[in-house]
Amino acid sequence: MARINTDVCVIGAGAGGLSVAAGAAQMGARVVLVEGGRMGGDCLNYGCVPSKALLAAAKHAQAMREGARFGITPVEPEVDYAAAMEHVARTIAAIAPHDSQERFEGLGVKVIREWGRFLSPRELQAGPHVIRARRFVIATGSSPLIPPIPGLDGVPYLTNETLFDLRERPRHLIVIGGGPIGLEMAQAHRRLGAAVTVIEGMKALGREDPECGAIVLDRLRREGVEIAEHIPAEAVRLTEDGGVEVIGADGRRFAGSHLLVAVGRKANIEGLDLERAGVAHDGVIRVDRGLRTTNRRIYAIGDVAGGPMFTHVAGYHASVVIRSMLFALPSRARQEHLPWAIYTDPELAQVGLAEAQARARHGDRIEVVRVSYAQNDRAMAEGRTEGLIKVVVHRGRPVGVSIAGAQAGELASLWALAIAARLRMSHVAGMVAPYPTTMELGKRAAGAYFSPRLFDSSVVRRAVRLVQRLIP
Repeated sequence: MARINTDVCVIGAGAGGLSVAAGAAQMGARVVLVEGGRMGGDCLNYGCVPSKALLAAAKHAQAMREGARFGITPVEPEVDYAAAMEHVARTIAAIAPHDSQERFEGLGVKVIREWGRFLSPRELQAGPHVIRARRFVIATGSSPLIPPIPGLDGVPYLTNETLFDLRERPRHLIVIGGGPIGLEMAQAHRRLGAAVTVIEGMKALGREDPECGAIVLDRLRREGVEIAEHIPAEAVRLTEDGGVEVIGADGRRFAGSHLLVAVGRKANIEGLDLERAGVAHDGVIRVDRGLRTTNRRIYAIGDVAGGPMFTHVAGYHASVVIRSMLFALPSRARQEHLPWAIYTDPELAQVGLAEAQARARHGDRIEVVRVSYAQNDRAMAEGRTEGLIKVVVHRGRPVGVSIAGAQAGELASLWALAIAARLRMSHVAGMVAPYPTTMELGKRAAGAYFSPRLFDSSVVRRAVRLVQRLIP
């Protein structure tokens, strides 16, 4: 066995692990990075990057169908599904060098392409190497959760890890799961010419704001995606023509050519031998507010830490632990300002508390401001008026924002900043946005919050009249 002593050992070369490795190495720490799979992790290879690339192809196809209102003759596009998937592959390949072993070795990181497992609270084995580190960071991410549906193990099925290997378009894609991954891929495939059925055991987009979720679901249904809600999948079987059939708990049967399982994610902790390291876990790794595990030398970040499973959250976690590990400064992870987005069309984004969560926490001491996309000139010019922004305000500060509509993910950034910096609605109202942009929706929401206080106030009216009498 080759023995290595280092300052920091990072386990996992996904978004969070790479951020820690790059930051720590560039600030002078000795860093070892352990990864048995692909550099770049799920986001680059199976998740964010390929899904958004496929959605982009699908959006171009849909634009050809919807030109009539702009004076453009609509046509049904001729979709080359294999070429669309090659666009996905090219996108991954273009980004891959940024996450590559060569780049990180150039930064001074020792990269070991092996799976790691703990031998003790301070030692990790990775292939023929035994690594002893002052600090470890577990950043192993998550994988598709495969539910125990009878018959599922006897049929071919897809997950986000295998979907992008397809080159022949599914005739009819059955999706089990009405969450972000399931609905994004459902819409993409419908726009690319496949029939699509989504089966959800509870409410589709059930974790999102109901008003905003309804806008997205209505659009998908109008485009031809069948969404069957409150129907748990009870069994799966092969059909005589080589397809698959999902049998719902209510007896309904859904037959298709391909099956995509998208019911959620599970943390990648198997095989790490966490018990030997003294790291407690219960499906995810238990961490404190500083992202330390029950072994004070070991941190866990990203999906394995049990918080929101998003790439940008893993990157944020990386910044928290770097501050703690390298500078011994107090550092705590917060959640109230974290945004996320679902990249259907229209998009759906959330920052902070949804309305129901805010009411549970603050009771009647909140105000809710709603502004329709139809009140925005840019949205009207581009024919993208379906949408809504909801801002939940507590004592003059935004505590949660829900957005459904065009570029919702982009609009969420303003509110993530506002909540992170504890800005007041007056700060947002004082912002000047370029005209015409959808960003003006944020300023309009702030204006809608203040309008009753200014225009419906007898005190303000009397003050204005008094000033007008006194000024020559």
